[in-house]
Order: sequence, then C-alpha cells, then structure tokens
Amino acid sequence: MPASLRTTVLDTTGKASFDDIYERPDPREYYARMSELDYRIPELAKPHFQQLIEDHHAATGIAAPTVLDIGCSYGVNAALLRLDVGMKDLVASYGTQSTAELVARDREVLAEGDLLPNVRFLGMDASGPALKYAQDAGFLHGIVHADLESADPTEEQRALLASADLVISTGCVGYVTDATLLRVARAHGGKLPWMAHFVLRMFSFEPIAAQLATLGYRTELAPGVFQQRRFASDDEQSGVLNTLEANGIDTEGLESDGWLYAQLYLSRPSPTLSIEQDMH
Repeated sequence: MPASLRTTVLDTTGKASFDDIYERPDPREYYARMSELDYRIPELAKPHFQQLIEDHHAATGIAAPTVLDIGCSYGVNAALLRLDVGMKDLVASYGTQSTAELVARDREVLAEGDLLPNVRFLGMDASGPALKYAQDAGFLHGIVHADLESADPTEEQRALLASADLVISTGCVGYVTDATLLRVARAHGGKLPWMAHFVLRMFSFEPIAAQLATLGYRTELAPGVFQQRRFASDDEQSGVLNTLEANGIDTEGLESDGWLYAQLYLSRPSPTLSIEQDMH
C-alpha cells in the first residue's frame, strides 16, 4: 500500500471524507490533498466533456451553451475545460500567495487564455467557500449553493438551473441521487439538458437512469473505465471492495489494485422512454 493509505474518517457512503478541505477560502489545501491521492478524473473527463459540447452544438446549433457542473467544488472542471492545463498544472499553480492574490492571478490567466470564451459555466455545490472562490476567480459565471436532495430550488436557483444546456459531474453521484438530478432537469420546464456523469463503480446509476427515462431521457454507458483516485486508506479500500463484491462486480485489476474507478453515463433527450440495454 502507498504511504498515503492511512486511517481516515469514512462518510456514510463508505468513502473517505474530505469535508474539511472544501471549507477553505481557496483551493490550495484541496489540490494538495488530491495530489497525494493522484486524483485525476477531471482531467480524464476533459476530452469527453469537450466532445459533449461539440456534439451538442452539432445537434442543436447552440454555439454558446451553458454548462452546469454538479459538485463543482472550486471549479475544477471549468478550469480544466477553459484553460490549456492538466491537474498537475493546477496543483503546481497554487502556492503561497494570499487568497486575494490567487483570485487575481486566476482571473488574469483566464483573461489571457480562455479556450471557451463563448461557453457559460455554472456550478452547484454544498460548499459555500468553494463556490465563492470559483466565482470570484472567474471559473464560474454563476453558482447555486443548494442541497437539492432535501428541498426544491428557490425560484432564483431554479431560474439559473433552467439556463443550463448541459449538465456534467465527476463524482457527485453517490452523494446526490435521482432527487437532485430530477430537480435539475425539471427546472427547465420541458427543455431537457444533455447530461454526462462520471460515476464510481460502487454506485449504481440504473435507478437514476430509470427516473430520467420517465422525463424522456435515453441513457448510455460509454465504453471503458476511468481512474478516479487512489484509495485514501486501507479501511476505505476494504469497504469499497466489499460493496463492489456484494453487488457482483469484479474488482480484479481495478479497485483491488488500489484505485477507485468510475464509468461514464450519457443521458440525452429521446423520443422514447427506454434505457439503452448496453447499460447492463
């Protein structure tokens, strides 16, 4: 086991809890901790999100879409999509500056090198400080600080959610369920945003896909698996392996080797109310 695999506090899903690092005024501690665990899913997701934006434009003609990132934390996905950088570049860029200096630096970098100037990015998260930084730094154009698992969005939040053409995530499913995704989809009043969710293999997306199908979505499972990060502790790995094995999922060469793995689910509007069989 790597040295970073130490005893950690586990949350209710059985995964390591990182709640404390999402409450900092800037992402320095977040990136430092995620770097220890080789967190890489946002970078692996980047080309798939880029393709989704291109496919959406080809299908709809919308050249300036709005993208909603659920569980966005400090705006990581938006930063990667808008800048010509990877995770290591982001980690290395957050040093000893003050929060104000980091905000100013990020805004300057975006002004000089925004790869998607016509795309509007929104973020939704339970962490107020993370959302504030992402918006102040310019990575997000709008934010929704809400827990839609337990309550409907406010009218102001609903209006912002309703502006999204695409919905993405890289790890929120498991913490959020169909309750959140249905509230996001229904905010649009009939217009269904395209969705792309990277979901850990320990969580089943099928119940969510079934609920989305009632609104008119078809969900497909993309080929392949994607490394999320290394396990944070022996306890976390043991618990996740037990969960996967109890669900009949083979972990050999994947989670058994020390990594959490995710799969990509694409949900797009369809005239039928069926779920693609290749999900199973």
